[in-house]
Amino acid sequence: MDSDTVWRHIDEQRANLADMLDAIESERWSTPSLCEGWTVREVAAHITHSQLPKSTMVIALIRSGFRFNAMVYRAALQDKRSPSELTAALRGMSGSRKRPPGTSELDPLLDVLVHTQDVAVPLGVDRPMPVDAAVAAAERVWTTAFPFNARRRLRGVELAATDADFRVGEGRLVEAPIRDILMALTARPTSISARIESLSDQ
Repeated sequence: MDSDTVWRHIDEQRANLADMLDAIESERWSTPSLCEGWTVREVAAHITHSQLPKSTMVIALIRSGFRFNAMVYRAALQDKRSPSELTAALRGMSGSRKRPPGTSELDPLLDVLVHTQDVAVPLGVDRPMPVDAAVAAAERVWTTAFPFNARRRLRGVELAATDADFRVGEGRLVEAPIRDILMALTARPTSISARIESLSDQ
């Protein structure tokens, strides 16, 4: 997938997420997301943080004892913007190609695809995932150890998409739509989670 297509998907998915969040009642922003310990609001805030200045991120990392997960959670928790301000921020990112230092352009794509599901699923909203974008994100997760360690975590399982040209791993075959596979690769609960867990060597 070329760079322009990646960023087009990112812009579209951020805008779609903003539309979805604008349509829910304010009290539902406190709904627990698929990210353990994170609410819908905190996930939405986190997505906007991918464009924070490098200096801000370095300071936040130092304050969190160089623990990346602690840093991103602390930033989301301390973000006091209102729901309307957060959705406006999501839309305001359109056209920007800023991304966190040391990351690929596929990382913000992965971020918005997975986090959209993180909030949509517990809200009971079925959000389709663009197949080509999901494949690119899944390939990124599979070939990058941090932070999901998918190759090690899913050792002994072969994953094959039923709606895309995507197949990774070796072992017992699990077939599913690419959306479910991407969520499984990023350690989220999906319709195939129980089967993968039973087949994995871990």
